[in-house]
Amino acid sequence: MRPDVLFGAARRFAVLLASISAAVVVVALGLGALVGSAPDRSVSLGFYAAGAFLVLGGFVFGNRGPYRSADDGVALWRGRSLRRASADDVRTSINMSVLLVVLGLVLLALGVAVDSRYRLV
Repeated sequence: MRPDVLFGAARRFAVLLASISAAVVVVALGLGALVGSAPDRSVSLGFYAAGAFLVLGGFVFGNRGPYRSADDGVALWRGRSLRRASADDVRTSINMSVLLVVLGLVLLALGVAVDSRYRLV
């Protein structure tokens, strides 16, 4: 791969990780203040919860079947029609699954690093 492509991908991943981390910190500090928890504990629990949610979402998203809905709308009273997933659909599912799992694992690692109950060294 070309270095400029890898650098662009790493930059986008870092921006996405920073955005998600900032949102988790803000929400966790707010919820922690409401329940009277220590800030480091609430942030670590926020990272744990967000990381677990993303890992689970990546697992579910990656295990989609080989068929996709052919209709854009929701068919409540009639049968829904299915189509075979294209190679682009499968590639998108795998890429999104990997992205979600990696983001989730990084957030879980951040939760371990922030958690004051355990020493890493």
